[in-house]
Amino acid sequence: MTGTFSTLSTALSSLNAQRQALDVAGQNIANANTVGYTRQRANLQSISAMNVASIHSGVALTSGTGTSVVSLARLSDQFLDARLRTQTAQQASSETLATTLESLEAVVPEPSDTGLSSTLGEFWSGWQDLANSPDSASARTVVLGNAQTLGIQLADTYRSFQSQWDQARAQADSLVSTVNSTAASIADLNQQIRGVLVSGGSANELMDQRDQLVTQLSGLVGATATTQADGTMTVLVGGNPLVSSDHANTIEVAGSYVMSMATAEPPSTDAVSLQWSNGTALTLTGGSLAATVTALQPTSLGGPISHAVDAVNDLATRVATHVNAIHTTGTDLNGNAGGDFFTFAAGLPPALGLTVAISDPDAVAAANGANGALDGSIADQISQLGTATDGPDKTWQAFVVDLGVTTAASRRRADVAETTRASAETQQLSNASVDIDEEMTNMLAYQHAYEGAARVMTAIDEMLDTLINRTGTVGR
Repeated sequence: MTGTFSTLSTALSSLNAQRQALDVAGQNIANANTVGYTRQRANLQSISAMNVASIHSGVALTSGTGTSVVSLARLSDQFLDARLRTQTAQQASSETLATTLESLEAVVPEPSDTGLSSTLGEFWSGWQDLANSPDSASARTVVLGNAQTLGIQLADTYRSFQSQWDQARAQADSLVSTVNSTAASIADLNQQIRGVLVSGGSANELMDQRDQLVTQLSGLVGATATTQADGTMTVLVGGNPLVSSDHANTIEVAGSYVMSMATAEPPSTDAVSLQWSNGTALTLTGGSLAATVTALQPTSLGGPISHAVDAVNDLATRVATHVNAIHTTGTDLNGNAGGDFFTFAAGLPPALGLTVAISDPDAVAAANGANGALDGSIADQISQLGTATDGPDKTWQAFVVDLGVTTAASRRRADVAETTRASAETQQLSNASVDIDEEMTNMLAYQHAYEGAARVMTAIDEMLDTLINRTGTVGR
């Protein structure tokens, strides 16, 4: 049989184990509202008995020598974590694209009194008024004024689209910088975690920090992660390691900072793209950076901003081409042959370079020369362009409708993606987050076990007191 002092040791081991378990419960409760904290559990294991020799039976049977905390388990679920990262990547990509399209839609507020369609309507209406009063100086002045207003609004619309492209280009650089710094932090945490685990310690809090960073990377670049046997985590982006053990690779943005060069057709060799620091191309399938780079692409590669720019350039070109084609067949108020009504500034995109070639109201060619200077048939033909099936308005309206439909569909997808992500997060949190009621129950269990172990020590103390102080000499 084991000695009395061995029982004291058993009770002491229980006191230590219950105290450590109570510490873990306290840590959980303290971090109940800490973002990213994963609840922990003290795993207790009984200490096996030591068989000792007995003078009576050879070997004494013992019931064990107590308990000890063998590990501090981190109650995370890798499947739920991976699912959350996947949904985070999809949601971030969908939200970024939807936001980009909504920003484009805000530039072309249609239908409204301030949209290009309204300005076009006023432009064509001015030509109709001139057709009704070819000799009216005010009608001719209005035509020129409306044309100048149209040119200004086309240029403003172009600049608004260009500004959005410039912002997206700067955002791509910013996101890449965030990705690289986050990857470096994960590599550093990998090193710390491996060192702690090798020394036999608990790295649970460090793992919490790392998991948060990996989830952030998922939202940025669609990263996936795999935990290795030594506790480090390998993070993959585009199928290649961004972080491996304590080493972090870096990515960078390639391509022009000038929209006209980056979005030239056919796809420019200077188009915006992602690559590893060694120049190897990087293709992303999820995350906000992937959507941002897509937004910067030429129209033929699905770039929504360049598509909008092409639409406003096409509108400017169509207006000028159609109006000039008719205007050059007419005569002005002085009987002179009409020339181009619009012209384009050299070296500028059509929407920026569209200018009114005429400054003298009398030079507006509203008449058919065969019918006399006071004829307004040419002006009437130009006014009919506003309702022509192949006119500039129809093409612009088709773009506006397409943008509206695409934006609405993109927003719906983003909302669905957010709902799915939120559901994945709820499931992940239900598994990993702290339940106060559960921790209070555990705390009471540890407390009672501690009290029981203390009572055992008290009983042993009383037994020793009897043995030492109350047992007299035989025969006394």
